[in-house]
Amino acid sequence: MRRYLPSLSALHAFEAAARYMNFTRAADDLGLTQSGISRQIRNLEEFLGATLFHRSGPRLVLTETGANYYRNLALTLDRLEEISIDAVRGRSVDSSLIIGTHPTLASRWLPERLGSFIGSYPDIPLEIMPAMPSTDFETTRLDVAILRGAGTWLHGRSIELFPELLAVVSSPALIPPGSKLDPLQFAEFPLLQNAGRPSLWLNWLRLAKLSYSGRIQGTRFAHHEMIINAAIHGLGLAVVPTLYIRNEIASGQLHMPFGEPVRSDDSYYLVYPERKSHNPNVIVFRDWLLRSLRKTQPK
Repeated sequence: MRRYLPSLSALHAFEAAARYMNFTRAADDLGLTQSGISRQIRNLEEFLGATLFHRSGPRLVLTETGANYYRNLALTLDRLEEISIDAVRGRSVDSSLIIGTHPTLASRWLPERLGSFIGSYPDIPLEIMPAMPSTDFETTRLDVAILRGAGTWLHGRSIELFPELLAVVSSPALIPPGSKLDPLQFAEFPLLQNAGRPSLWLNWLRLAKLSYSGRIQGTRFAHHEMIINAAIHGLGLAVVPTLYIRNEIASGQLHMPFGEPVRSDDSYYLVYPERKSHNPNVIVFRDWLLRSLRKTQPK
């Protein structure tokens, strides 16, 4: 009997549109035109006999049927991708551990710790992928994630690892180490802005209990990695989490001219989907990471 299945192209178009909630971004992602995405979704709706999207003013909104269909489709496409990869690499995805985290944390904090895990568990292949605080833990293919946030993720279980500490840093070329400066003198220097976290300067002022009503502006960079490099080259002052710059502080490439770090409202958490809470590799990684942090963090 012929299977009751829509075309894979229509499914890809719908999954991308539902993920971005935007036909234009879905089209860019799949290399199609916006009209092509609309046509594929219209064909899918006709095939299913159901409306998947409707518009609320300028916003695109999933119907209840569309939302349920998207959740199940995302899981199915992930599984299809996994078994296809398995066929190529000759091992089951269940034997590996897929770890997601912010790209800067993945490049600066995670690698120096993973050597211990790989040495202790050489039979667990690792895959490191980017992940953001908005990760949907009902549909993600990640096994675990290390994310910054307040500790609550829908369909995810979280364990606090350590608090986020923020500091204003400078290169020695911009402000010589040992300079006696009042914290509010930060405004006398060029400032670097983080487009991904535009409120960092305001958060630092609030957390440091400083009253400042002037404008805060400066060159904007997309993420922490860019900002750290810009600060090292003396382009301005930057507010950054200290866990990203331990090596630069230790080597003297950067220093903290306005005092010790302040604790932000967020912490870093280990998060994993509820449906994977009994996955043996997830349990092994969770327990290893917690043991590792207990050894390295101050009492």
